[in-house]
Amino acid sequence: MNHLNPEQQAAVTHLGTPLLVLAGAGSGKTRVITEKIAYLIREQHYPAASIAAITFTNKAATEMQERLAARLPREALKGLQASTFHTLGLRLIKQEIAHLGYKPGFSIFDAQDSQQLIKELSRNEDAAVADGAQWRISRWKNDFIDPSQALSQAADAQDTAQAILYERYQRQLRAYNAVDFDDLIVLPVRLLLENETVRARWQQRFRYLLVDEYQDTNACQYQLVKLLAGIEGHFTAVGDDDQSIYAWRGARPENLSLLKRDYPTLTVIKLEQNYRSTNRILQSANQLIANNPHDFEKRLWSALGEGPPLRVIPCDSAEHEAERVVSEIMKIRFKQRVDYHDIAILYRGNYQSRLFERKLREHDIPYYVSGGTSFFERSEIKDIIAYLRLICNPDDDAAFLRTVNTPRREIGTSTLEKLGAYATQRHISLLRATHEMGLTQILSERAIFRLQRFTDLIDELARDAASEPASSVARTLLQAIAYENWLREVSSNDKVADKRIENVSELLEWISRLSTKTEQPALLQDVINRMQLMDILERNDTERKQHGVQMMTLHAAKGLEFPYVFIVGMEEELIPHKTSIEESNIEEERRLAYVGVTRARHGLTFTLARKRQRFGEDVDCEPSRFLEELPSDHLEWDDPSQATPEQLRETGRAHLKQLRALFD
Repeated sequence: MNHLNPEQQAAVTHLGTPLLVLAGAGSGKTRVITEKIAYLIREQHYPAASIAAITFTNKAATEMQERLAARLPREALKGLQASTFHTLGLRLIKQEIAHLGYKPGFSIFDAQDSQQLIKELSRNEDAAVADGAQWRISRWKNDFIDPSQALSQAADAQDTAQAILYERYQRQLRAYNAVDFDDLIVLPVRLLLENETVRARWQQRFRYLLVDEYQDTNACQYQLVKLLAGIEGHFTAVGDDDQSIYAWRGARPENLSLLKRDYPTLTVIKLEQNYRSTNRILQSANQLIANNPHDFEKRLWSALGEGPPLRVIPCDSAEHEAERVVSEIMKIRFKQRVDYHDIAILYRGNYQSRLFERKLREHDIPYYVSGGTSFFERSEIKDIIAYLRLICNPDDDAAFLRTVNTPRREIGTSTLEKLGAYATQRHISLLRATHEMGLTQILSERAIFRLQRFTDLIDELARDAASEPASSVARTLLQAIAYENWLREVSSNDKVADKRIENVSELLEWISRLSTKTEQPALLQDVINRMQLMDILERNDTERKQHGVQMMTLHAAKGLEFPYVFIVGMEEELIPHKTSIEESNIEEERRLAYVGVTRARHGLTFTLARKRQRFGEDVDCEPSRFLEELPSDHLEWDDPSQATPEQLRETGRAHLKQLRALFD
């Protein structure tokens, strides 16, 4: 452990009491977590299977596993649980399913599935009730509030209607033998609270917990950690209250302070040495965030030198801002000899990217905008996964409705409405209803024949799925429904069809890889559960492309770092955002700005516009209050209207070099 600083070493070797590691930006928290796991296994002789390392993204969990693989032999790591909260929750649900009242083969509803179900259930509700229902239900679950509690706490008619909808939604999920993303935490917490035997079993299973990004935990996740850690609290929580920027999805930075209340013997170790940024950047970040109240004080510092001043560039308009940023990028590129992917443009809202994209294209500068369409969101991928879900879970009505006419089988809306009414009356799923003799009383022979051709296929594949490898079942499915031919029929042209077919092929290859990761070829149920969970988790965890100027929101930038960073739109009502100003939520906006500042390793530039167009009119803009909170001696204000002849010539030379590079 000679490569660790004293505070990191103390965090790694501390045992005996619960531990909170306050890890500032760039202070090496992932290194501390992985080193502590290695220390527990190698020095303290903990079995790897008795350790759980919990984080929020697949990317972080994978990085942890890769670092450990480089430190310890494979055999020593056997059974180690390094995963996201939701993956751990899924594991617990699958192993304790008998206690939860679900049948094996349950489905996991993603956000679109949940939205569709809520839409169906709220068809007769007021628009205001339906519009916010999905978000409200998710917040209730994150706060560990069940439907009856939500109803008892209702403050008005809309609250009451949404609480009733919440109860109906949960009842329908149960009928579908399905859980949604939030249930992957809620169900384990409820089970551990109510079943002492199960709780004792899981507390004995995990002798030590390590939890990353603790400031991002919601109330339900906090409960899960508390229940697994037990009274003695054998855990290390790593977090930074200054980087808590997800209150809108239920995160509670106060969970760090709750640890002091719930665990009086809690030890706190601060990691304040930053290995990423220069001291001007860190001192500016420290002064900015000092304007927020703190239960824990810390100040980042660096051994990387003073660094250049932080630049502030006022611009005449949003278009002028984009032009100026692109001009500065070209200068950095040729003056500092850096790659384009070393430069990032960070903004508050995705819509701000458009002008910058246009200017970058005009100068043939490659770029990558974070937040593109997820692989799983493509319709052809959703089609195949819906089929596989239905094969595994005959109660998955959402999957049934997506697949029953894909490809077209001439099963009309009227047939489906009658089938749905019959299934509801019988309290069974749509697929199970197709097997009942009672359908002959309400459907024509032709309609029943078409439905049975579909369900016979699903039944046959379900039988195969019980013993055949997942990859074999998936390939049989695609051949049986002639899906490639159908894609060619419905695509706008051959090029689009080829791309969609390529996506399906990629999905098949992935299923094959997942199938062969275990000693025995994995069956379809395990593969589809894993894929569904990965889909949900990775929508906000997309791996960045390794070329081009990186463009993303400040929220998406958390956890990343770049040699050169532009934070654009540093104006009131943008940073901080207008909604946050109106809701007096300036502290989280300040944390968001702090996250942006601490992404920069060497060069940091702020830009702002004097005027922006809003609703077709030019509106005067005020500089962000956060600029005033930065140390003035570390800022270098740059007014383009006052540019010297030498600065103008330098910009011209950068343009010329760019043109020459195109012909080299």
